[in-house]
Amino acid sequence: MHDHGKDGNEYFKCDFCCRGWAEELPMIEGHRGSLICGECLTLAYSAVNGSLAKVMGDQGSCALCLQYKSTAAYESPTVPGCWACQECITRSAVLMERDNEVGWTRPGITS
Repeated sequence: MHDHGKDGNEYFKCDFCCRGWAEELPMIEGHRGSLICGECLTLAYSAVNGSLAKVMGDQGSCALCLQYKSTAAYESPTVPGCWACQECITRSAVLMERDNEVGWTRPGITS
């Protein structure tokens, strides 16, 4: 998300935890400036690939692709109603993992 009341790195915030962008907190951008940080992506990836997946249904749309989907999804515990669908989580994980400067890897599947 973009915080229009802030400047610099604080202008760019993770939609799922509201922390500002920093070198040690890599982010992936979705549609219309939505952002998910590496830490939230780790939580989301673990959730949708483990036993903590939820179904978004008509409860909201994915913050990253803006679509309503009835598939496995992750809802932020910090920002209720902020969802990420499994497709966007997987796509974001692949992109984050490809960036060698970040050093992020997909977590193991939890049950």
